[in-house]
Amino acid sequence: MKHHILYIVLAFASCLPVLAQEGPDYYKADFFRYHNHLYKKNIKTVLLYRVGWELSLPLVQTGTGEKLHLSFDDLDADVKNYGYTLIHCDANWTPSDLKPNEYLDGFMEAPIRDYHSSFNTIQPYTHYDLIIPNEDMTFKLSGNYLLKVFENDTSDVAITLRFMVSDPRVNVEGHVKRDVNVEERNYRQQVTFTLDTKGFDIYEPYRNLKVVIMQNYRTDNAITNLKPMMVNGDLLDYTYDSGNTFDGANEFRNIDIKSLRYQSARIKSFDFENRQNQIYLWDDDPRTFKVYRTEDDINGNRLISCDEGDDPGADCDYAEVNFHLAYPTPLPGGNLYIFGALTNWQYIPEALMRYNNEKKGYDGTLYLKEGFYDYCYMFLENGSSTGDPTLIEGNHYETGNDYLILVYYRAPGLLYDQLIGVKTLDSHNNP
Repeated sequence: MKHHILYIVLAFASCLPVLAQEGPDYYKADFFRYHNHLYKKNIKTVLLYRVGWELSLPLVQTGTGEKLHLSFDDLDADVKNYGYTLIHCDANWTPSDLKPNEYLDGFMEAPIRDYHSSFNTIQPYTHYDLIIPNEDMTFKLSGNYLLKVFENDTSDVAITLRFMVSDPRVNVEGHVKRDVNVEERNYRQQVTFTLDTKGFDIYEPYRNLKVVIMQNYRTDNAITNLKPMMVNGDLLDYTYDSGNTFDGANEFRNIDIKSLRYQSARIKSFDFENRQNQIYLWDDDPRTFKVYRTEDDINGNRLISCDEGDDPGADCDYAEVNFHLAYPTPLPGGNLYIFGALTNWQYIPEALMRYNNEKKGYDGTLYLKEGFYDYCYMFLENGSSTGDPTLIEGNHYETGNDYLILVYYRAPGLLYDQLIGVKTLDSHNNP
């Protein structure tokens, strides 16, 4: 995975949970989730990023004028009354004990006015855009936010997306290195860092301060509730011997489908069936025991673009992309998923691969907009919420990974968790 940034975001109180809360209603289509989720089948290609950089995290800093860009496609290709609102969340991504007027300026709900129809595409759709903050709505506080997009009224939810607003108050220095454990040093990466709180008073850091480390914006394998190993005046040291390590895994695979006319290296063939574009990829092989090989990637991300158009929002078409992973027998005890930003970093039903006895391997299909996509194959054990890429992809300490470290602080008397600092690191570009 290429040179990218390990995001270390600091604030005080709790942190990103691995998964949203589950229960008997969790798998119902209308069950409200405080994480990234699409509630309607007609919604595709939802992006949320800092204006000017599509590969960025949905993270902005107060006082900088930075804004977020939301975009999505409605495959019904009509015009709907979409609106949005924002929900302030604590560091565990549950609603804060705040009223909307305490964290928002302007309207509490607002319409999405910017939309246009696709042009010259087999798959018709309406493309929607929203920039926040804007003249209708501005957020006032740092912390975690949930962007809720709805149709007609707030009860008819279409999309929920997480984003973060930071208010840097502390300085963080960090490093990614091989695991110090001799038995794991060929496979795992260790994240160490210090937090300099000079000029910002922290009360009871072991109680009020929590840190989360995320790898490549995955939430399922996030490390949470890290406590400082040592406090020396204004310096909090998070140099652990264990507890702060991740599997290095492998560089992401990728597919270039920016054109539906010309075949890139990974495309075996095109077809047109049932009024849909079809893309068949060359078969993938397991990399479990293969020697590590450096490859450029975008660390699981995606970039929407098309060679035959000028506007990625409305000119790019859709296609069913067909994956096949050669494997001698079905894997017992779990399921295999296509995984990455193309699945919103989640184990969605559409990304589930099914074993093909005749072809001796796993088949999967995703309906994707033209662009460049990273992906990997993730094994999810029955009963587990944390996927394992190493079973299929291999495991190497040399792999390039981004890391995001979030630290939240709730000062005495506050009803919300502040996000007080941001730092970026990357395992291929260490100081």
